[in-house]
Amino acid sequence: MNILHAIILGIVQGLTEFIPVSSSAHLVLVPWVFGWPAPGLLFDTMLHWGTLTAVVAYFWRDWISIIRGFFRSLTAHGPWNSSTHGRLADADSRLAWGIIIGSLPAVVFGVLFEAFFESLFGSPAAVAVFLLVTAGILTLSERLGSRTRSLKTLTMTDAVAVGFAQAVAIAPGISRSGATIAAGLARGLKREDAARYSFLLSTPIIFGAGLKQLLDVVTSGASAAAPWGAVLAGTLAAALSGYLCIRFLLAYLRSGKLYVFAAYLVMVSVAILILNAIR
Repeated sequence: MNILHAIILGIVQGLTEFIPVSSSAHLVLVPWVFGWPAPGLLFDTMLHWGTLTAVVAYFWRDWISIIRGFFRSLTAHGPWNSSTHGRLADADSRLAWGIIIGSLPAVVFGVLFEAFFESLFGSPAAVAVFLLVTAGILTLSERLGSRTRSLKTLTMTDAVAVGFAQAVAIAPGISRSGATIAAGLARGLKREDAARYSFLLSTPIIFGAGLKQLLDVVTSGASAAAPWGAVLAGTLAAALSGYLCIRFLLAYLRSGKLYVFAAYLVMVSVAILILNAIR
């Protein structure tokens, strides 16, 4: 892999990790379309760390409040099952536990079904079909929910619903951000608040996936002969493009709708299916 390919793939990762069009699908399809060599586990790992850097850098103030809310919930008095008094009385405490509970389904799905879904990454046709599924999810989400609630009203039921949507996105082509934003909208969250919760919820998952991949890289010895110049260039590109993408999407969703991303996914999916049939 040369540096130009690495930068392009880093930008693709940074943009598609947060825009609801599936980063996993695009990282499979872009090398396949252009005939580039597979980037390898180390490069994929570092791209995840790049997007993790982006989301932490953008939301660092939120994370400080969330961490404080978590510790307040441990030291507070009162019941856990009430959002109006007791341990979960303040919004930051509820959000902290909402992120913890919302992350659990993806962890369980990852342990149980990782091998099966990883086998689909080698099938462009399967990825294209899942892109159509994402397009359907985005379209349906625009017809569901009141979109009047703020993130301060988050409940643990909301967290479970969005968490299961994130778990489904283990499949290549199912957009993690698309599925979780759609679930948030269906639960009645405002557009920007659904996206904000989606991005915050992505942080532990990206961290966990990146850490697991890093351990796999270390144990396999893949880092010994790595093209570190290209790897670092791709990581930086993923971090910068991811940060800008978060800013863009939060601003866009204040008034913009998800139909444009659904239309894009349909076009990409059809093009991939046609190209796959020709090849």
